[in-house]
Amino acid sequence: MKKLNFILIFLIGFIAYYVIDAITFSHLQKEITALTKSKAIGHILTYTITLIPLFATVAILHRNFKNIFEKLGLSGNLFVGFLFAFVVTLPSLIAYGLKFSINFKLSFDTIIINTISSAFFEEIIYRAFLIGQLYRFTRLGFLSSILIGSTLFGLVHLYQSNNTNELIGIFLITFLGSILFFWIYAEWKFNLWTAIFLHCLMNLYWLVFDIDNNALGGTYANIFRFGTVFLAIYGTILYKKKAKIPFEINKKTWWLKSQNNS
Repeated sequence: MKKLNFILIFLIGFIAYYVIDAITFSHLQKEITALTKSKAIGHILTYTITLIPLFATVAILHRNFKNIFEKLGLSGNLFVGFLFAFVVTLPSLIAYGLKFSINFKLSFDTIIINTISSAFFEEIIYRAFLIGQLYRFTRLGFLSSILIGSTLFGLVHLYQSNNTNELIGIFLITFLGSILFFWIYAEWKFNLWTAIFLHCLMNLYWLVFDIDNNALGGTYANIFRFGTVFLAIYGTILYKKKAKIPFEINKKTWWLKSQNNS
């Protein structure tokens, strides 16, 4: 019954967030932007307000309003998260700088909205809540936890597509990206800052340099993007092996766990 209640509260909380977000986000963002005269502030405050149902759900699930940040992975080491993300994305930064020109048409608001704000809130919604709560606090394993969250993450990025091929490509890129971000989050002791900064810096380089207007990109750009993915995975595995830290995702947590952490 306890497990059933957890899943039920989880679903109700996410549905409440989704409905409120769908109904109010656009209007609320316009109102706050007009009031503050800043699109970036409007975006950040609107996200913060519409995420209240998720924060409340986490508090109810764990019967504690004081440890919401810990249950979402936001109490992890911020510096470690940034250092990890910067190191694994550095080759991409250098490569993009050599190949592509800087997009000087970008506004400050656009940079904040499409990098810092989007990365921060998307990681909370999709990795920390939608996938993380299921994986960390139920018997669901890695694959069974990521299916819904990663699929939704892929679907919400389809607005970038102009034809069927782009639609498929963007979905696959974002779907697999969601799996990567959650794996990183899980393997770095559920420190969400690792995924936030990795997501943020990958978005930032893609935006600042004139690479492409959607998530697909060309061959050169993708070589270094997948290079970042390789470094993130290899670096994590190498660090954990050298430090003799057991892997969170293993054959015992691949589909169903024998017990949960709740």
